[in-house]
Amino acid sequence: MAKADILKEIVAKKKEKIVLAKQQLPEEELKNRIQGLAPTRPFMEAISKPRQICLIAEIKKASPSAGMIRQDFNVQEIAKIYQEAGVQAISVLTEEDYFQGNISYLNEAKSLTNVPVLRKDFILEPYQVYESRYFGADAILLIADLLTQESIVNLNGLAQTLGLTCLVEVHDEKELKKVLKLKEVSLIGINNRNLHTLEVDSKITEKLFTLIPKGKTVVVESGIKNYQDILFLKILGVNAVLVGTTLMQAEDIRKKIEELMGW
Repeated sequence: MAKADILKEIVAKKKEKIVLAKQQLPEEELKNRIQGLAPTRPFMEAISKPRQICLIAEIKKASPSAGMIRQDFNVQEIAKIYQEAGVQAISVLTEEDYFQGNISYLNEAKSLTNVPVLRKDFILEPYQVYESRYFGADAILLIADLLTQESIVNLNGLAQTLGLTCLVEVHDEKELKKVLKLKEVSLIGINNRNLHTLEVDSKITEKLFTLIPKGKTVVVESGIKNYQDILFLKILGVNAVLVGTTLMQAEDIRKKIEELMGW
C-alpha cells in the first residue's frame, strides 16, 4: 500500500480553512484593519548575528509525525519562558488540524515578548499574508514545494509591502535551485524533514548548505536535538536554527534551551 502523502492532506484541509476564514473576515476588511497597526519587529536582523547561531524557538502543541507533543500546552507560559531564556525569535504554529495551532497564538506570544514572531503555516495565497500581518506576525514561512516561482515572488513582494519577512523553505536540490533563481529571496530555510513522508535526514543540510551563496541568511529546521547538532551547524556557518519538538517535549524548557544552545 502506498504511504499517505501527509502534505497533500494538510494542503487540502488548509484550502477549506481559507474559504471559511474569508467568509468570517473578508480580504477587504482585513486590508482595512491592517492600516494603523504598529510596525513589525525586524526578523532578519534578530536572527542574523555575526559569529553566533541564533535560536528561533517554536510554540507547537502537536505534529503529524509526533502526535501530541505537549500536554500542558500554554502559549503564554511558553512565550514567557522563551523571552526569559533570551531566544532571538519565536515561531508559532498556526495550522489547526494537524498541529492543533491557532492564529490567535501569534498575538498571545507577541504581547509577552519583545522578539519577532514567525507564523509557521501552509501559506498558499495573498489572503493569508494579510491575515498574518493582522494577527501579529513579523515573518511568515513560505514552503517552496507548495508554490511556483511566480507565487513565491508575488507572496514575498506582498509580504514586504506589509513589513513582513519571508522565510522560504526548501528540502531538496530542485527546490533550492528554484528559490536561488529569485534574487528577491534572501532568507532560506533548509528543512531536514520530508513533508510528504515526515522522515528526517540531517544530511539534507550538509548537502544543500554548500550550494547556497554566501550572501543569503540560512535557517536550519527539524531534527535538531542536542548541543553537538548546534555546534556542527555553527561550524558549517548556519545563521539560525528553528527548534520545536525538542523544546516542546522538555519538562524544563528553560534548562533545555541552555543545554541545547550552550548559553
